[in-house]
Amino acid sequence: MSKEKIIDFLIFTSIFVSSIVFFKSPFEGYLHYFIFLILLPFFFSRFGLPKLPFQIILIPFFVGVFQIVMGNNDWFLFLKIFMGVMLSTTFYYYVMQYYKLDIEKMFKMYLTWAYWTAIITLAQYFFFRINFQPGYNFTWLFNKGGNVEGMGGIRLASIYVEPSQLGIMLGPAAFVAIVNVISRKNYHFKVYQNYIILIALYLSRSSTGYIGLFFAILIIGLNLGYITYLAIFVIVGILAGIGLYNSVEEFKGRVDAAMGLWVDQNFELKNVNTSSFVQYNNAHVAFNNFKEHPFFGTGLGSHAVAYEKYSYTRTGRVKLKGFDNNSADANSMFLRLMSETGLMGLIFIIVVILKCFVGNDGIDNKYWIISGAILVLILLYLLRQGNYFINGFPFFVWLYYYNKIAYLEEKQNRLTINETGTT
Repeated sequence: MSKEKIIDFLIFTSIFVSSIVFFKSPFEGYLHYFIFLILLPFFFSRFGLPKLPFQIILIPFFVGVFQIVMGNNDWFLFLKIFMGVMLSTTFYYYVMQYYKLDIEKMFKMYLTWAYWTAIITLAQYFFFRINFQPGYNFTWLFNKGGNVEGMGGIRLASIYVEPSQLGIMLGPAAFVAIVNVISRKNYHFKVYQNYIILIALYLSRSSTGYIGLFFAILIIGLNLGYITYLAIFVIVGILAGIGLYNSVEEFKGRVDAAMGLWVDQNFELKNVNTSSFVQYNNAHVAFNNFKEHPFFGTGLGSHAVAYEKYSYTRTGRVKLKGFDNNSADANSMFLRLMSETGLMGLIFIIVVILKCFVGNDGIDNKYWIISGAILVLILLYLLRQGNYFINGFPFFVWLYYYNKIAYLEEKQNRLTINETGTT
C-alpha cells in the first residue's frame, strides 16, 4: 500500500471510527487522537503553522480563562475540550490543504466510506436474523457502545457507538441518494447503492436518522422546486408518524413522555424515566446558564459545571439516577453552544450555515449537492450530538466552508469567460 493510500485510510478512519476507546481516564482516549498525533507532525512539516484555526479559537480561549477566574468553569474541563477543539480543528484544516482543497474528491471519499458503513449495517442485520452474535454485536472489537435492542427488534449502530451516530453519519449520503433517485442522476452512487444507503439508515431505527431524511427532503424540495412533492411528503410523514404511534408501543411511550415533559412539564416517573428526559433536562440547564451568561457563555467544557448547578437531578426536583451520561455535552451542539459560548457561538454557527450554503442556481450541481448534504449533518449535530469533534465534525465544517469558496471561484471564472467571449 502506497504512502498516499495509508494517509487516506488514516484520515477517514479518524472520521468514521469513533467507537474505539483505549482508555477512559483522565479523559477518553479515542482512536482518532492517536491518528492526529501520527499525522500532525507530517502535516506541520509540509504546511507550516496554520493561522486560521488559531484565529477562530482565540476568543473562546480568553473567554474560557476569564470564566475560570470567575468560578464558572474548571481548568481541567476547559483544557480538555479546548485542546480537543484546537487539535481537531487544526488537523482537519491540514486535511483540506493536503487534498489541495479538492472538495469533490474529499466528499466522494466520504461517500465511499459511508457506502461501506451501510454495507456493514446490512451485514449486521443479516447476522442478527440468523442469530450469529459476533456478526452483529461488535463488543468483541470495540470498547464502547453498539446496537440497541428495541423498536420491535434491533436498532443497528454499524461501526458507531449508538444508532443515532449512524443516522448522523449516513445523513449526507442519504441526501445524495435521494437526489439521485428523484432526479434520476448517478452522482457517485449507482442505482442499487442509493437504496443500500437508505435501507441502512432505516435499519438504524434512529429517530435522529429519520429527522435527517426530513431535513434532506426539505432542502432538496426547496432547491429543486418540488413544492408539491414536498407537501405530499409532509402529509405522508404525518400519517406514518400516526401509524407508528398507534402500532409501536415503544414509539408511543417516547412521544407521550416527550409531550408530558415539554408541554405539560409533568415529572411523573413514566415521563422522566426515558431518553426524552435527557434532552429536556439539558435544555433546562443550557437555558438557565444562558440567562446568566448570555453573551459569551461560561467557556468551553463548562456545561458540566452548569449541569451540577441547574440539573433537575441535582436540584432534587427529580430523584433519578442513570440519566447523566450527557451532562458534559448537553446531548445537542445547539444546547451546548448556548450554554458554553452564548450568543457568540450561536451567531457564529448560524452565520456559517447561512453564508456558506450553496443553492441550486444552475451553475454546477455538484456544489449545491455537497452543500445540502453537509448541511443535513450540521443540523443533526446541532440537534442531537454535543461533542465538538467526534466523527470528524470539523472536517465537515471546513468542507462546507471551502465548498462555498470553490463555488464562488467557479462562478467568477464562468463570468470572466463569458465576458471575454463577448468582447
